[in-house]
Amino acid sequence: MYSFLGGLVILILGYCIYGAIMAKVFGPDDRQTPCVAHPDGVDFVPISAGRAFLIQLLNIAGLGPIFGALTGAIWGPQVYLWIVFGTIFAGAVHDYLVGMLSMRNDGASVSEITGKYLGGFMLQVMRVFSVVLLVMVGVVFMVGPAGLLALMITQGTSGAVGTGGVAATVLGYGAADWTKILTVVILVYYFLATLLPIDKVIGKIYPLFGLCLIFMAIGIGGVTVYNHLQGTKPMIELWEGLYNMHPKADTMPIWPLMFITVACGAISGFHATQSPLMARCLTSERQGRFVFYGAMVAEGIIALIWASAGIAFYNATDGGFSTAGLLAVGGGNSTSVYQISVGLLGPVGSILALLGVVACPITSGDTAFRSARLTLADWWHIDQKGFAPRLALALPLLAAGYAISFLDYGIVWRYFSWSNQTLAMIALWAGAVYLCRNVGAGKGFIAAIPATFMSAVSVTYFCIAPECYLMLDRMLAYGIGIAVAVLFFAIYYMRVYAPESRKA
Repeated sequence: MYSFLGGLVILILGYCIYGAIMAKVFGPDDRQTPCVAHPDGVDFVPISAGRAFLIQLLNIAGLGPIFGALTGAIWGPQVYLWIVFGTIFAGAVHDYLVGMLSMRNDGASVSEITGKYLGGFMLQVMRVFSVVLLVMVGVVFMVGPAGLLALMITQGTSGAVGTGGVAATVLGYGAADWTKILTVVILVYYFLATLLPIDKVIGKIYPLFGLCLIFMAIGIGGVTVYNHLQGTKPMIELWEGLYNMHPKADTMPIWPLMFITVACGAISGFHATQSPLMARCLTSERQGRFVFYGAMVAEGIIALIWASAGIAFYNATDGGFSTAGLLAVGGGNSTSVYQISVGLLGPVGSILALLGVVACPITSGDTAFRSARLTLADWWHIDQKGFAPRLALALPLLAAGYAISFLDYGIVWRYFSWSNQTLAMIALWAGAVYLCRNVGAGKGFIAAIPATFMSAVSVTYFCIAPECYLMLDRMLAYGIGIAVAVLFFAIYYMRVYAPESRKA
């Protein structure tokens, strides 16, 4: 309990102190923002800071800080360290820099920002990479909530099979059937949210869902602490589990697997595709710290709550602390979220929790496809004011997403996790170059250090992960990851500190 509460305090202090340092380094000013300079009624629409914060939170807080945090918790309470310090020094820095650079570049997408600061080759890489990632995100956030809703229909809020609603009883559909049906329903919603002006659907319903998400987290966290005090479901302190607690520790090392698994709860490249959406809608650069840095800290709090709840809920104390129960249920998935929500909050309270968990991914999936549309529009210079150009880009993207939804969910999630962290690495390097060249030579380190760390994580994972097919010896992979990260840092140091670069 003390580790959990301490993590919450550090996250809040991180926003107050390091967030202020980050904003001071970047230097927001009173220049016109994109929506003020040229509002278009579709994507460049002025939105208040409070609404923008809730929209940004829902944009970035998909299944990642819930599913990812629960799965990462299988390694034990050291996941708290990654969530807390990854959020403050990497994830929030990443989100803030991309959002602010988008505002400084007329609302440009992350691919265009990367191209400007890292060169033409990286521009083309990021255009393809970000669109592929966004489609995968849309799929993950389409199938996941559909599965959770299917469980609610077929099992009801009591958790017992067969106690669902009338539709489940009369129609006789099982969970798999309902998942397919609901996937199509969600896809139709995505179609509308991708095409309509941002203030017509997203701007109206997101603040409500954002409040549900916050209340859900408070409920789960509060009952988890209460149960610990009652001795019914004790939480594991950091010092009690500061080792690899994964039941398959021999084949599941903390480095780099935990750092890839817990993506959105610490740092996520997906956020780099989402921050430009609100960068197009803020009316002042000074709102950036609250909206971009603040929303990431809020997501870190959500991830910390779910990681703590998962460890405690499935903790088997008979033979000492264990995460075997969490592994047995499959880590973060619809089933574990359903069981934790019902088990902690009961039939009535679980409705609010499940609403938050269902709305959370759906309201990230729609903006994933919206961001993919805008990335293609920036790429091909297609004006998006008219309905027909938006439709021409949205239809193939949604069709591709529906086709991918038939693949194994676990495989899609693993590819999403690696590509997600790799995109974050690239975005951080772009931010580091900007700060060094435009703010001060030493200022770039605030982004270059986490970029170097994420370079080591991504390259190491690529070398050992089965889905990447190299599957090198673990120690060799560690060496390659560190060597590549050092190489990237050396290239950055030499390029941005060259006299001709400083004059640029």
